[in-house]
Amino acid sequence: MRSITLKGLSKSINGGLIIPGLSLNIPAGKFFALLGPSGCGKTTLLRLIAGLEKADEGQIFLGEEDITELPIHERPINVVFQNYALFPHLDVFDNVAYSLKLNKTPKKEIKEKVCKILEAFHLENHIYKFTSQLSGGQQQRVALARAIVNEPDVLLLDEPLAALDFKLREKMLIELIELQDKLKTTFVYVTHDQFEALTVADQMAIMNTKGQIEQIGTPKEIYEFPHTSFVAKFVGTTNILAGKLHQIDTDPEIEVADLGKFKLSIPQKKEWMQEGCDILISLRPEKIFISKKEVPNFSNKLMGSVQAIVYHGRSTQYNVVLRNGLKLQVFEQNEEHFPQQVIDYDNEVYLYWQKENVVLLEK
Repeated sequence: MRSITLKGLSKSINGGLIIPGLSLNIPAGKFFALLGPSGCGKTTLLRLIAGLEKADEGQIFLGEEDITELPIHERPINVVFQNYALFPHLDVFDNVAYSLKLNKTPKKEIKEKVCKILEAFHLENHIYKFTSQLSGGQQQRVALARAIVNEPDVLLLDEPLAALDFKLREKMLIELIELQDKLKTTFVYVTHDQFEALTVADQMAIMNTKGQIEQIGTPKEIYEFPHTSFVAKFVGTTNILAGKLHQIDTDPEIEVADLGKFKLSIPQKKEWMQEGCDILISLRPEKIFISKKEVPNFSNKLMGSVQAIVYHGRSTQYNVVLRNGLKLQVFEQNEEHFPQQVIDYDNEVYLYWQKENVVLLEK
């Protein structure tokens, strides 16, 4: 297993700058997710690492080795694409054995390796079937088995589960996690689906619409402590409030127009934080407590009217309109079959949250 380091990588396509001098370190032996909106350059970045595209500027290192100019067939890197790219005229065994045969691996070793990996992927009963006879999930397993049978240093996955239904996708995500943990191969998983990225990643990078890295961290760090409004809104659901920063050195507050002042917690003061400056805060819907009654011991309180209710099974989403016309989303965990308090449309409600659950955004 080896790390991947990108230094000042740039790529333009048809005169448009897709990757603008990007630098990134992907640690060895980790499950790394690259998350961003469609069209932000994720797949282009993956193709540059694989050698399917040539960078205009910058360098790509695999461990200590500069592979920027190395041809694709000499890079110990394999790719699993969204459409799997299986060979329809070959059966499962020959699809998986393809790279081993190209490398002139002895027949006995090919059989041992292929049978072992097909058993690991629960495909041993489909070994002589053509790919057209397999389900979507089975085809995806064949593509993965083919990609790792020759033990690459890095496995690149380009939205490999996009064609699967939700239930099967959930199952395959768990299998991917277990596979990576067993192989200790460096996995780079490209997706625009935040659920997939948060599920599989040891570490993740968020790309914005300009192909720039907004933030790098563990899934928990990204979700709980987003640095920017883009990350806060793209990863999960959040409420963004704009206001003025006050009392920064004593008891920090945000003053929101037509709503009032609300307590903040600022563990570490930054240079840009000045008295009276404009700020944005992120408040996750599940961090807000909703009630028709007054409740003590919360840092902050608001009142509003319930405009919409969406039942999600495990939780209920309330859209609450505040007196200044702003709407807040609130998620309430459905813990009781017969709750003591039923909140309905047009009910006047209190919204409470602790100052520690507010994240002050940098931009």
